[in-house]
Amino acid sequence: MADDAIIAALQAVVGADQVLCGDAAAPYLVEWRGAFRPAALAVVRPADTDAVAAVLRCCCTHDCAVVAQSGNTGLVGGAAASDARRHVIVNLERMDRVREIDIDNATMTVEAGCTLADAQRAAADAGLYFPLSLASRDRCRIGGNLATNAGGLNVVRYGNTRDLALGLEVVLADGRIWHNLTGLRKDNSGFDLADLFIGSEGALGIVTAAVFKLYDPLAQQVTALFALDTPGQAVALQRRLIAASGHNLTGCELMSRQAIALACAHIDGCREPFDVDHEWYLLVDLATSARGHWLHDVMAQVVDQARHDGLLGDVVIAHDDERAAALWHLRESLPPAQVAEGASIKHDISLPVSKLPAFLDRALAAIREALPGVRPCPFGHVGDGNLHFNLSKPADADDASFLAQSETAHTVVHDIVAEMGGSIAAEHGIGRLKVDALARYKSDVERDMMRAIKKALDPENRLNPGAVVEGP
Repeated sequence: MADDAIIAALQAVVGADQVLCGDAAAPYLVEWRGAFRPAALAVVRPADTDAVAAVLRCCCTHDCAVVAQSGNTGLVGGAAASDARRHVIVNLERMDRVREIDIDNATMTVEAGCTLADAQRAAADAGLYFPLSLASRDRCRIGGNLATNAGGLNVVRYGNTRDLALGLEVVLADGRIWHNLTGLRKDNSGFDLADLFIGSEGALGIVTAAVFKLYDPLAQQVTALFALDTPGQAVALQRRLIAASGHNLTGCELMSRQAIALACAHIDGCREPFDVDHEWYLLVDLATSARGHWLHDVMAQVVDQARHDGLLGDVVIAHDDERAAALWHLRESLPPAQVAEGASIKHDISLPVSKLPAFLDRALAAIREALPGVRPCPFGHVGDGNLHFNLSKPADADDASFLAQSETAHTVVHDIVAEMGGSIAAEHGIGRLKVDALARYKSDVERDMMRAIKKALDPENRLNPGAVVEGP
């Protein structure tokens, strides 16, 4: 049988014990939110880049598609193909080494299966700082961070994953290896090929390792939580903090009243931050590697002026690490709190920062009209215009009936985003969830270019078929 031949060939490449089928593969076929039901002929676990390349060549020979998987923490079904007979999953968790840290060049070479937390620890052990940070840092892996161009909590100061990556090692669809693990900060010797693969969700090639920028460790940090009446106050405050601190604003997170309430109701360690409820909250970090305590003075000056100008209702400034951790625990508890509350409809959108207040006014009114009783829980990275415009079900609704309205909700929200010049996918990617939406909101020119790139690098549509872009 054809399936048996593929399995035997893969076993010859990576060893019989690293080709998982049936019950052995089951743990890798559970999409972590339960929104997708991935399937596969087998899960293959290579130990190094040469083995990944051999697997790809084997799949070419046997006309089998390939879906790359690292931490499996995606939110849009990017690694959740459902055609079991057509593809294998190449899981990269065994490729978890930090290959090199170059202290003088301030770079780190990391394999795709390394968890983000382990990469952070390796940098810290070397006396440096890797600023990419997500709430899922203990589970998500570098390969997935690259595949989705993950943003996270420090984007304002350090940028997305793309901004931190200097070079890549990539296995192409035909099994060739592109060796480009360069630590160069300047290289104008042709097209920037690395950027094609970052954010491509494994549809153009499988990233097996990357070189990242590192920074000096933080020497001072100040965390504060502002209580606000409007999102416009948040935008004004973040501009003031950037200017006053010399662009040392690292985190800038907007949270709605409903989101905070759910976290306090469901997640241990979350407490109401103020005696009086407020409509909006802004969590900020100022941080720098420069020694001293001057950021505390900057924060105090911004707070005093903001009070004078009527830009805030209240504020808590963390004067120790424990208090700062408690405030960030509140922010990182928002996603699991929504899960605990029941069904929710999620949106990962971005807009120019200046348009966020107007978007929220329009979108909140529109979604409440379209879905009576819905409980919006928007939160996100206001510093870079990225909002998670999530919707919790009405208190008296059942999960199924609410989720049946997902398409209505997506259309309402995404139409407003598109009209205001935003994006329907800010940091989670397109995956399988938003392929149809991409056709609605991307121009024909853009989609033609994407298809052309896909056809050039993966002419047989072998890599993650069905994700991101229609195959050639």
